[in-house]
Amino acid sequence: MPPKKTSTSETPAITLDAIRQLIAGITAALEAQAAAMANADNPNRNTGPRECAEEDRVTFATGTLTNDALSWWNAYGQPIGVEQANRITWTKLKRLLTNKYCPRIEVKKMEDLQLGGERR
Repeated sequence: MPPKKTSTSETPAITLDAIRQLIAGITAALEAQAAAMANADNPNRNTGPRECAEEDRVTFATGTLTNDALSWWNAYGQPIGVEQANRITWTKLKRLLTNKYCPRIEVKKMEDLQLGGERR
């Protein structure tokens, strides 16, 4: 029997700006969805201010993940179940994404590089 393949690749690093863009994109998508619903031809709709429920934010946001981020989310949710994973707070999801793709030491390196460039 041939030996099993093992991956030697590391998780690709994602920059703090990329995380901020991801969060901004999700926020924009939620706002666009709310605007579209507000303009829908539905006489029974609630015309008051709309806010996405916390659990819906996480579900929507994780539904937009692709590639490595989607694999990471699936691995996170598998042991506890999708329902439970989608119940985490928006703040916790942002913290998990930041910890996974932009560890503190990497953020510190980027900040030091940026400060060093500004001093020149």
